[in-house]
Amino acid sequence: MTGLIFKLAVIGFSGIASQWIAWRIRIPAIALLLLAGLLLGPVSGYVNPQEDLGSVYKPIIALSVAIILFEGGLTLNFREIRGTSSAVRAIILIGGPLVWCLSALSAHYAAGLSWPSAIVLGAILVVTGPTVIMPLLRQAQLSHRPAALLRWEAIVNDPIGALFAVISFEIYLVLHGSHGASDLALTLVLGALIAVGGGYLAGVAVAKAFVGGNVPEFLKAPILLVVVLSVYAISDLVLEESGLLTVTVMGITLANSKLASLSELRRFKETITVLLVSGLFILLTASLDLNALYSLGWGAALFVALILFVVRPVAIMIATIGRGLSLSERLLVSWIAPRGIVAVAVSGLFGAALAENGIADGSQLTALTFAVVASTIILHGFSLAPLASVFGLKSAEKPGIMIVGGSEWSDALAQKLKDIELPVLIVDSNYNHIKRSRLNDIPVFFGEVLSETAHHDITLNRYSHLIAATDNDAYNSLVCTEFGRELGRSHVFQIGSVREENERQSLSVTVGGRPLFKPGREFSELRRQMWNGWTFQSTRLTEEFNYSAYLDTRAKDTKLLLWVKPNGTIQFKEGRGDPEPAIDDILLAFGPPPEVDKKPHSNSPTEKF
Repeated sequence: MTGLIFKLAVIGFSGIASQWIAWRIRIPAIALLLLAGLLLGPVSGYVNPQEDLGSVYKPIIALSVAIILFEGGLTLNFREIRGTSSAVRAIILIGGPLVWCLSALSAHYAAGLSWPSAIVLGAILVVTGPTVIMPLLRQAQLSHRPAALLRWEAIVNDPIGALFAVISFEIYLVLHGSHGASDLALTLVLGALIAVGGGYLAGVAVAKAFVGGNVPEFLKAPILLVVVLSVYAISDLVLEESGLLTVTVMGITLANSKLASLSELRRFKETITVLLVSGLFILLTASLDLNALYSLGWGAALFVALILFVVRPVAIMIATIGRGLSLSERLLVSWIAPRGIVAVAVSGLFGAALAENGIADGSQLTALTFAVVASTIILHGFSLAPLASVFGLKSAEKPGIMIVGGSEWSDALAQKLKDIELPVLIVDSNYNHIKRSRLNDIPVFFGEVLSETAHHDITLNRYSHLIAATDNDAYNSLVCTEFGRELGRSHVFQIGSVREENERQSLSVTVGGRPLFKPGREFSELRRQMWNGWTFQSTRLTEEFNYSAYLDTRAKDTKLLLWVKPNGTIQFKEGRGDPEPAIDDILLAFGPPPEVDKKPHSNSPTEKF
């Protein structure tokens, strides 16, 4: 028991360490998880999940995949696909069956599989792995429409691909006399009703219970988790693997309900999903038999090539004809289709089932699926960002700054950020506050930044930092608290001095963002300074005009806000990171004009005031 506990700890540590390293060096996390699983399993032999976990191995995989798919469904709000719903339906309803048929043909004629194994494998490869797509979309900064297409396809097709595999396998059993055709038809109809109807009813019931106040806040997340596992198990009793569709439908139903606590529940599920994805992919990879991979031969290589370069592109290009997408969007979506945990897990299940029913090459399904998964993770994972740039489908070349609160001060800051070519957006629910910004051609969003509309209409991945600059300190803290979960607490800043008030009036240390100025400055003080002629000043450091020389030319009260590095990275003075700016950094400060008695440095670059 002690040895197993230590192995589980090693798997958990390796998974989270892979996620963190991937975040630091900006590569797809799934690639490092793949490497970690190979090292722990087939290479070193330290971990053998099927032997170590015994009979609970498959149930753990199944329940974990169900939770992952539910969390994915919880992110799918119908408002996100306005303008792309036709393309999404076409990719799922036309592209999915095309991928199934073409993949089955490739598996039979290229990989040499028998027809039963080829048809089941073709169904499995319909899935496109939300556990892989989501991190890739975050890193690639893809524009909204292709990102929505890939995300919806990945989440919806995962359970559909599994159901295709179920139908294929059940039909094989009918043809070989193991099941009756009438029994199969009844089972499929009943399973579909339970999967779709049951998932919808479960989602509605949970939403009503939560909205009606029948469940306390501290029990909502645990109850939701138990309900997910329960509906998955019940649906699977009727039709094997239909539970995946049930939990996905339940998640989508909740995502489109008016549930006030949905954001907190979604974050809880995201945390669980990161843990499950990290551990599961290592477990599945560690279970691979390298000899089975080596025995595949050149036919398997041809099969993988056909999946990558023929099957997916042909299916998507046909499905998206006349769907309102640009050619660049169609080309990108037709190439990006990484497979992940669900494909490997389902292939292991049906591969073993086929082998038990007399199909000898059923045991090859897992190895072939893994070959596709590894190839797509590497090729698609590392090519998405460069291709998005080539096709002009990146949401922003540089990370930008979102300013909440329109004012003369915000306008001046936004204008200076535009001058140094940083994306900027001013958000305010008072139209008069952003009227000046619109006249100055500064991007604005008219509406409440904390509303659901803003959540869907603002492309948040364009902005790496947020500044809350309204005249209400408590509201600034609320905005920073909300967006700190999305952008990171070290990336949200606010004006005001709420931390310096007396204990009775100050906010909790867990609320709000970092102070933009130290000591803090109130809205009224910034407005008064603007009236007195203070401006934002941008300066590029050079070897002749370094940071020390820059400080010597500044007026006494000038406050350095941030600097932008040559690669576009934004570093705030009151944030974390480099202790001081370096050569070629662009500095942005707020202060009065340089004092008369301070002669500008002879090599000082020209500044814009």
